[in-house]
This record gives sequence, structure tokens and C-alpha cells, in this order.
Amino acid sequence: MEQERPKVGIGLLLVKDGKILLGKRKSPHGHGEYGGPGGHLEHMESFKDCALRELREEAGQQIKVKNVRFLCITNMRKYNPKHYIDVGIVAEWVSGTPKVIEPHKLESWGWYDIDNLPTPLFAVEPNYVVAYKTGKTYFEEDS
Repeated sequence: MEQERPKVGIGLLLVKDGKILLGKRKSPHGHGEYGGPGGHLEHMESFKDCALRELREEAGQQIKVKNVRFLCITNMRKYNPKHYIDVGIVAEWVSGTPKVIEPHKLESWGWYDIDNLPTPLFAVEPNYVVAYKTGKTYFEEDS
């Protein structure tokens, strides 16, 4: 039997005028929770390329961003038996209106004040906000 290993997830904190882009999830992983664009890192893909690919796939080709950089890493075990190493990336919005490209995975997109976020949040989102505000880069999330 093959040993189970953590998967690598990449998430994007997209910032626009003190607000962040969040969508209400429909997928079984975090159903009903608000989270930013993100997904699985593909073989030989950079963290930045993955974050930008997921943004295009989930919110549309028209979204333009700048200043894409590493934000934080989380050892996420909250959604047991799933175990993810989540790499948070942050970018600044430049232009474009987010559209729901995968309606089977996402209900809606919205811009939310970083100090007044909707609930419930997908497990890594509070870490992203703390990292963005304080510079903290490492988080452990227990199951």
C-alpha cells in the first residue's frame, strides 16, 4: 500500500484598496467557506505560476495583477483526513472584474474589507491576513 503524503496547495491573497478577493466555495473541501483563488501545484510549476494559473481558471483571464510574491506557508490538517502544505502568495489587483468561471466549485466572488471578513473562512485565510499585516510566514493548523 502506498504511503499517504501531504499535497501541495497554492492560495492567492489578492489585495485591492484594503479589500481582498474571496469566493464562497461549493466544493466538498471547505464547502460554504470563503476563500481566495487557489488549487494544487502541478509538476514542475513555480508557486507564482500556479497562483496566477488558478486565478485565471477561477476568476477569468481579464484579471491583471502586479507585485506577486511569497506570503506564508501553512501545515494544514484541519480538513482531516486531507493534509496540505499550503503556500500563500500575495498580489495587488491592477484591473479586471472577477467572474465565476467554475460554477460547480464556487458560488460567487466579492471584495471584502480585510478588517471585516465574511464567515466562515477557509482555514488558511486568517493566516494569510495575519501574514499580510504582520509579516509572519509560518503557521501550523491542527486537525
